[in-house]
Amino acid sequence: MAIPDFQTVMRPLLELAADGKERSIGEVRDALAEQFGLTPEERAEMLPSDKQARFDNRVAWSASYLVRAGLLTRPARARLGIADEGRKVLADLKPGQRIDLTYLKRYPTIGSFRSGPGSKAERTEITEVSDATPEELILSGYLLMRSLLAEQLRERILACPPAFFERLVVDLLVAMGYGGTRRDAGQVVGGSGDGGIDGIIKEDKLGLDVVYLQAKRWRDSVSRPTVQAFAGSLAMHHAKKGVMITTSTFTADARDYTSRIDMRIVLIDGQELAELMIDHGIGVTDIQTYTLKRIDSDYFDEE
Repeated sequence: MAIPDFQTVMRPLLELAADGKERSIGEVRDALAEQFGLTPEERAEMLPSDKQARFDNRVAWSASYLVRAGLLTRPARARLGIADEGRKVLADLKPGQRIDLTYLKRYPTIGSFRSGPGSKAERTEITEVSDATPEELILSGYLLMRSLLAEQLRERILACPPAFFERLVVDLLVAMGYGGTRRDAGQVVGGSGDGGIDGIIKEDKLGLDVVYLQAKRWRDSVSRPTVQAFAGSLAMHHAKKGVMITTSTFTADARDYTSRIDMRIVLIDGQELAELMIDHGIGVTDIQTYTLKRIDSDYFDEE
């Protein structure tokens, strides 16, 4: 079955603790995974951040809410047990009744939050219920905004002159660490008589080798003949390495061609180009930075 959302985990987690035994969070995860019939692949599925397994994250958030509501306790580090209030809840639940954030809103510690003791901030009520954990909501929101930004970048590039795109390509590779500084590392060739080469960049700071660039500010897909022509230009310059970057896509035949030749040609399509620009700060600027923190367990451990 699909990985259950963190609210679906709540009642089975509370029922698991009903026998009064204290369990480690690892034992809880294993027992719940077996109960939900999760496969090893589903257990191993990671969050977009690649920092934690999705199911482990959902169990952790489910436990956090139940502890905050006073239904579960944390008798020791990374261990869970049932509280008296948790026993009362299980006794009152109807068959099939769900424990979720809507149910838990009856507890003051869940219904509202404050920024901290003595804070003047307004109380923030839970008005919407989502199946995603807060961490997943942040990650999904970030990925959505990143995807929209990538699309905006591609459209903005298409509106710029071809010469600007050629300079952008060199700037990007310099930002990725090729050759050192912009002045020393790369140069735009472009224009008539360029022999199919739009830019040249040093592969390393010493300039022991160079990489030849071709930029295609196109909306249509780049096909095999275009890539073959670029390979011919590389041969004319006695070069063995090249990068072709486009704002569009490459046909499957074009990608297959580069995998069959001795020359090393890397193809970067519009989506990958935009992702690299975002990652290396080309044409974008930071508007807000959020730092997510967790408990530093080592700080609280006794020597």
